[in-house]
Amino acid sequence: MNTVTVSPGGRLRGAVSLPGDKSISHRSLLLNALARGPARVSGLLLSEDLQATRRAVEALGVTLEIDGADLIVRPPAGGLVEPEDVINCGNSGTTIRLLAGLLASRPFLSVLTGDDSLRGRPMKRVTDPLAQMGARFDGRAEGSRPPLVVRGQPLKNVRQDLAIASAQVKSAVLLAGLGAGVSVREPRQSRDHTERMLVRMGAPLAREDDGWWVLGACESLEPSDVFVPRDISAAAFFLVAASVVEGSDILLENVGINPTRTGVLDALLAMGADIEIRPKQTAGPEPVADLRVRHRPLKGTTISGDLALRCLDEIPVLAVAAALAEGETEIRDAGELRVKESDRIARVCSGLRALGIEVEERRDGMTISGGRPSGPARVDASGDHRIAMAFAVAAQCVSGGVEIVGAESITSSYPDFFVHLEALQP
Repeated sequence: MNTVTVSPGGRLRGAVSLPGDKSISHRSLLLNALARGPARVSGLLLSEDLQATRRAVEALGVTLEIDGADLIVRPPAGGLVEPEDVINCGNSGTTIRLLAGLLASRPFLSVLTGDDSLRGRPMKRVTDPLAQMGARFDGRAEGSRPPLVVRGQPLKNVRQDLAIASAQVKSAVLLAGLGAGVSVREPRQSRDHTERMLVRMGAPLAREDDGWWVLGACESLEPSDVFVPRDISAAAFFLVAASVVEGSDILLENVGINPTRTGVLDALLAMGADIEIRPKQTAGPEPVADLRVRHRPLKGTTISGDLALRCLDEIPVLAVAAALAEGETEIRDAGELRVKESDRIARVCSGLRALGIEVEERRDGMTISGGRPSGPARVDASGDHRIAMAFAVAAQCVSGGVEIVGAESITSSYPDFFVHLEALQP
């Protein structure tokens, strides 16, 4: 693994154009691969995870054409085709889990695998609900770990009352249900990018008052041009950095503010952050805004329940904000962090302790006592991009800097992270 030492760079000033939203970028390719005609995608994220999805749809017969800064998605006229080889999903959990649903009803066999990290991540949370629809899978450890063999066949319309709130699981079920229909409900609402895009593409999908999403049988989807907003998960690192570094004042442009994703804004505002939200008009289904953030001392808060779900990916950097805030911050109901690219609860706690911060680790979260971090320090990101970037933010307030092991993982979601950070610190 590569090791990078990040040192304090001073106040952050200026504007930055963040990468495209990762969740929407994945879905813009996967859903348009099922459409009856070509679609244009603007602002697509260019990262290793998205390259995995690009390779996957091409293996299924989709043609991708570069047109300036845009990408044209051209599905095969007769529908997706059987891949000639194993589809390697790299380190992308979104790619493999959504593909499991998308391919479950296709009339051919496909095999999905990934890197060492992805092959250790759980799949039964996806394959079990799909199996209730009649899907057939084979895989390592009874299908609980990739590689995953998908034996596509017609599925049945069922009602899926999911045990966990997961956008990946919900999306996999909806994609599998496009042929025969399906109804799905979560214990709490996860991000809804798939639902918004399906409705825009003409799928007979509606949400009932009791929380059930009901999808009717749908032979094909209308192609949908997509403007991909800037990624709020990427914005989170700069929102925290500007909040904790004295003298900072930055503008983050065209950021997606889907209400199922704005937990990071709500959490930081509860901590006293100075964030101005400037909504913008867009033609697509996703709300967008410019975000201006200025330094202001933070105070501890509680992140739990629906708020924790709406900022789950941002909790590592919010934990850094908590470590630099006054008072105690309690994070609960975030047990899903244990099964991400790394055990993010354990990695965050270990990293904070390396900085001299008092933290109590629990099964579903942690309690952080804000204080003054000490340095220099060494943090093992375990090849997890969000851990690496979170402690690069922490390094801005650590005398002597932070040595981050596994920093190369940042390219999976945000290849220009350090370039943008340095550009804000002239």
